[in-house]
Amino acid sequence: MPYTPDGHSPVPSPDELRDRIPGWGADLDPADRPSFPKEVDMRGSTGAHWELPEQQTAHGYRERSIEHSRLTPVFGTAQPLHGVSGVIRRYAYERFSEGRAAHWLLLVLGDRVESTGAHLRSLFSARPDNPLTETGIMAERGHHPVASRRGRVDTHHSWIDPLLIGGPWILGALAIVAIVRKAARGARR
Repeated sequence: MPYTPDGHSPVPSPDELRDRIPGWGADLDPADRPSFPKEVDMRGSTGAHWELPEQQTAHGYRERSIEHSRLTPVFGTAQPLHGVSGVIRRYAYERFSEGRAAHWLLLVLGDRVESTGAHLRSLFSARPDNPLTETGIMAERGHHPVASRRGRVDTHHSWIDPLLIGGPWILGALAIVAIVRKAARGARR
């Protein structure tokens, strides 16, 4: 049946569906289901053997929203909060409700501080980050970078993408050059 102008089409009856679609409603009667004897009716119960899951033990501080009176029964422990980003995230959880923009903006700031720290640590490692290859800019060369964007709806921000992706690297390089120049001038005196 085609769509109607008001957006609603009449719902066909089960008999109409059974006539139109071979096999429709074959499993409506539980006696016709091959797995029926093994099925358990879970509509009244979730099947859980507990009212509240056993509380996972917390070793040290765990972030908890101020809306909740206690920690959730189970929580992740793989990435504990640490450093300046951890202080920012703790402040977001202890001070602001999840319904406030400040809570989420502080969490985003904590992520940015963490990623900046990771980039800085990589500069002093054996294999520093390579912004040219990791941003995918080198892949653009062989895959029609201008023609592939024609007709897309998300091209309005493409002019700023190089600034947002490459800008911090360029500013960081300029800062290092300025520091080295200042140190060299100080060494000459």
